[in-house]
Amino acid sequence: MATSVHPTAILEPGALLGEGVEIGPYAFVGSEVRLGEGCILHHHASVVGKTEVGPNNEFFPFSSIGQKSQDLKYRGEPTFLSIGSGNRFREFVTVNRATGEGGRTVIGSDNLFLAYAHVAHDCVVGSRCVFSNNATLGGHVRVDDCVTIGGLTAVHQFCRLGAYAMLGGCSKIVQDVPPYCLVDGNPARLRSLNLTGLRRRGFAEEALKSLRRAFRLLFEEGKNLSQGIEAVESSGEAAPEVVALLDFLRTTERGVTR
Repeated sequence: MATSVHPTAILEPGALLGEGVEIGPYAFVGSEVRLGEGCILHHHASVVGKTEVGPNNEFFPFSSIGQKSQDLKYRGEPTFLSIGSGNRFREFVTVNRATGEGGRTVIGSDNLFLAYAHVAHDCVVGSRCVFSNNATLGGHVRVDDCVTIGGLTAVHQFCRLGAYAMLGGCSKIVQDVPPYCLVDGNPARLRSLNLTGLRRRGFAEEALKSLRRAFRLLFEEGKNLSQGIEAVESSGEAAPEVVALLDFLRTTERGVTR
């Protein structure tokens, strides 16, 4: 599979392209970029900076990947962006490199970023996530695997979004979002377990029953977080999903959306 570069594209000296890469009209690839095999840059897409891209990523028109951090503390020191495989970056998506020398923004694999989504400096995004249109992450946000972020939702810096969480559209996220849960609102509030999403992801009904029992003890009986965790531990719930939920809650630094 041959690499293809349109005559109007700009490929700076030093850029490395894997086998089968396609660079469309007026696209731009910076000198320090490494593109894995099978990547596609549609017209007017740009990938710049110290950016490493795995195989089979697709960059739609006017996406801007690897630009320097927008953090006011950034002074031009060398920072990085790492992208896994099989991601799709739709029109006008922006992903920034890190702030602070040697820092790294990280994107996993098989994510879908819809138009105008933004990933700020020093974020870590897992795999198989969906960012709806205009979903926005502040700096240093961590997004675990299989998270869905609704359109026009903004996440405050340093927040963490737990695996399989669902964030409703137009939400304002200022604290951590527990895994397996659905939050919505401005500011966001915890609404329920993300049962529809979990079933679509293939979770067994027994696991969902365990999570429902844990959710009730944690969030529906008026206990504070420590009391809720203690109640779940005392109940003997030991499903892996419940263990993961408790581990997340114990390690929160910004507090939990409730």
